[in-house]
Amino acid sequence: MNHIEIKRFLSEFETKRERTIVIVDYGNVEKWKNNLKWDVGIRQLANLVRSFSFGNQFLRRFYYGADYGKNEKEIILVPWSKSVLDTAKYNRFEVLDKRVKYIHDSTNIHGFSKKCDLDVEMTIDLIKYKDSYDTIFLFSGDGDLMCAVKYLKDTCNKECYVFGARGHIGREVMDAKTNGYVLDILYAEDFEYRLNAQYQARS
Repeated sequence: MNHIEIKRFLSEFETKRERTIVIVDYGNVEKWKNNLKWDVGIRQLANLVRSFSFGNQFLRRFYYGADYGKNEKEIILVPWSKSVLDTAKYNRFEVLDKRVKYIHDSTNIHGFSKKCDLDVEMTIDLIKYKDSYDTIFLFSGDGDLMCAVKYLKDTCNKECYVFGARGHIGREVMDAKTNGYVLDILYAEDFEYRLNAQYQARS
C-alpha cells in the first residue's frame, strides 16, 4: 500500500473501529525489527492500533511473555520486561501476560533458550468474546491462529485482517487469504511513516 491507499483504507475502516478486536502478539511483533531495521515502539504501535480499534480498551489486547529470569521461583520481573508491560498498560492496551520458560539449549551461546506460546490464550479469547466484535485485526503473521479465524468466519461471519512484516507471514496466513478467511494482509513496512513519532506529532 502507498500513503494514499493507506489513507483511503483507514477512512473506510472508520465505521468498524468500535467493533474491532485487535490481537497484538508482541513476541511476533518484536521479530519484525530483524528485517525492518527499525524498532516498533509500543507508544507508536498503540497509536496505530487505535486507527483500527477505538473506544473499548478491552478489545485492544496485548499478549506478552513476561520474563522473571531463570529462577522459576522468582516473583519479580526483570526490569526490561516490567518496562514493556508498564508501557503497554500506560498506552491503554488490555495486557495479557504469561511467564516465559527458560529451556536448556546446548546450541545457544547462552546455554538456554526462552519460550512462551500464547496462541491458545489468543484463540480462546477470540472465541470467548466473539459477541463483542465483528472484525479481527491480528498483529501477527503466525499461522497457528488461522484455525480459529476459519472457525469464526464459518460460524459467525467474522472478518479478519492480518498486520505483519514481509518475511514474517506464515504459509497458513497466505492460504487463508487465498481461501477468503483473511480479507487482506497489511505490511508494517508500508505503515512505517504512521509509526514514526514525527508523523504522530503532526497528526
